[in-house]
Amino acid sequence: MSARIETNAGPPGRHAAGLFAAAAMHRDSNGNALHAPVLVLNASYEPINVCAARRALVLVLKGVAMTEEENGHFLHAARIAMRVPSVIRLLEYRRIPHQSRALSRKNILLRDRNTCQYCATVLPSGELTLDHVIPRSRGGSSTWENLVACCHPCNRRKGNQFPLEAGMKLMREPRAFNLHTSRHIMRLMGRSDDKWRKYLFY
Repeated sequence: MSARIETNAGPPGRHAAGLFAAAAMHRDSNGNALHAPVLVLNASYEPINVCAARRALVLVLKGVAMTEEENGHFLHAARIAMRVPSVIRLLEYRRIPHQSRALSRKNILLRDRNTCQYCATVLPSGELTLDHVIPRSRGGSSTWENLVACCHPCNRRKGNQFPLEAGMKLMREPRAFNLHTSRHIMRLMGRSDDKWRKYLFY
């Protein structure tokens, strides 16, 4: 779902985007505005990604995307002012591979919805760790199928054991972050933003 979006826009666009993003970071009265999630649509209006508002603004300024919906925040820089987007659409169609998410702590937590896969506790990202279902010391590898979100108490309890040995059970079998998972997560996020609904629920 999350293909890297690049652009061949010339230096002026890149310069303006860089200046605006830097200035907005310092001038924004709402410190969270630039970190707000923005839904990214392909040119066909198909939802393909979620990015931070700062990234979305840069894509719009570079001429790679256009704003479809705004979130109500207004950012000012020295010579430019823009409303923060809630939904953007790419101006050129991009072919998105079915599996393009990098294996990372952030994406594992996103896949597992910040939920410990052993005790089902939902926690902030900073209070979760990653657990190797099959411990590394016993041949386990760092893959989508062997890493799960885990709270610290469960991580200590499991230790260097297999779940069965520790008397623990996984909520669900860990799998790679595929297109179905990505769409499901976007729909969950869209429930809190009415402006996303018409693009996600059809």
